[in-house]
Amino acid sequence: MKKYLLLFVLISGTTFGQTSLRPEIDKKASSIESKVIEWRRDIHQNPELGNQEFRTAKKVADHLRSLGIEVTEGVAVTGVVGVLKGGKPGPTVALRADMDALPVTERVDLPFKSTVTTTYNGQETGVMHACGHDTHVAILMGVAEVLAGMRDQLQGNVKFIFQPAEEGVYDGSTAGAELMVEEGVMEDVDAVFGLHIGSQMEVGKIGYRSGPALAAVDNLEITVNGVQAHGASPWSGVDPIVTSSQIISGLQTILSRSVNITENPAVVTIGAIHGGIRHNIIPEKVEMIGTIRTFGTEQQDLVHKRIREVATNIAESAGATADVKIEKLYPSTVNNPALTAQMAPTILAAAGEGNVIANPPITGAEDFSFFQIEKPGLFISLGGMKKGGDPTKTPSHHTPDFYIDEGGFILGMRVMSYFVVDYMGMK
Repeated sequence: MKKYLLLFVLISGTTFGQTSLRPEIDKKASSIESKVIEWRRDIHQNPELGNQEFRTAKKVADHLRSLGIEVTEGVAVTGVVGVLKGGKPGPTVALRADMDALPVTERVDLPFKSTVTTTYNGQETGVMHACGHDTHVAILMGVAEVLAGMRDQLQGNVKFIFQPAEEGVYDGSTAGAELMVEEGVMEDVDAVFGLHIGSQMEVGKIGYRSGPALAAVDNLEITVNGVQAHGASPWSGVDPIVTSSQIISGLQTILSRSVNITENPAVVTIGAIHGGIRHNIIPEKVEMIGTIRTFGTEQQDLVHKRIREVATNIAESAGATADVKIEKLYPSTVNNPALTAQMAPTILAAAGEGNVIANPPITGAEDFSFFQIEKPGLFISLGGMKKGGDPTKTPSHHTPDFYIDEGGFILGMRVMSYFVVDYMGMK
């Protein structure tokens, strides 16, 4: 009995030793809150698209170096990786923030509103942090400052991953988290944590889900080939427009009849369709593009198989043919169940009773999933909507009116710092 009691004391001592750092973390986070807000506003006012985050990367690298953190620049084109070595041996915990903005013209009337413009896909557009990546960078810069101030007490190392191109790059090349993994960023990591600010979740709240949390995203292209004819005599050809309309309707039966939606949702959306040039000509072909969202590889394989079957068989029944191309982009973001259960008390400690939300599956996608494929990872949501706000009336991500309340930044710093010290204490 004494042996087991001693073992409990030793284990508890390690865990509580790290937990005792929480008050110090809270104090440090509070002291630099205004600095974090200032960083965020500067980054927001100077947004940069994927693999073009040169100014942001320099700001991050300069800050990390000022804290005595080892810095590597130019990772995956414009990424920055910093390593903080703790005073005691232990695991390496990775924390990630994405840095890129979007080709969106900002409409929010802010003193630090973005007026940056660029040419994207041949069109003139504004550039805006319309998904909150500016907040992620500023929060992680704050976490770096908090933890650097207690490095001698850390039982392990912290790897700060400032990632470019989470939104992808226009030329479709390998980028962002996938390229960082290819370049070896995760090789010495034991666990990885990330967060995403939410414009429709109230400040002070944290949401998370064990297992599949965000969807896999794939691009869909379908070309329907018919036989061109005069619009006045459709029987003399094969109409790819009518066939395409039937395929679009048929695709929706995959979700209602083939997918077990009691487990996880799935989405097949056709975003654009083009065919024909004149009122009275039935065209030779119709091209459709769209997006696929699924959760987990089994569901993904099923939906891909059914899309091919539905499109090709409906086309065949009309005397047409359908060419289906599916390009896999990001895998499903899957929170490691054991790690999620292990860190659940940490999330509760950071946010407080009544402020932790059980997230439903989110059909948005995140390339954080590439990090999770390599090592156990946990990705959470952080509230960024003003207190008392109505999520149904609050602008969503990727829109010109997207807005983040800065009151949630301190909780972001707290939970990410807690993840580090609690995980180290649990090893």
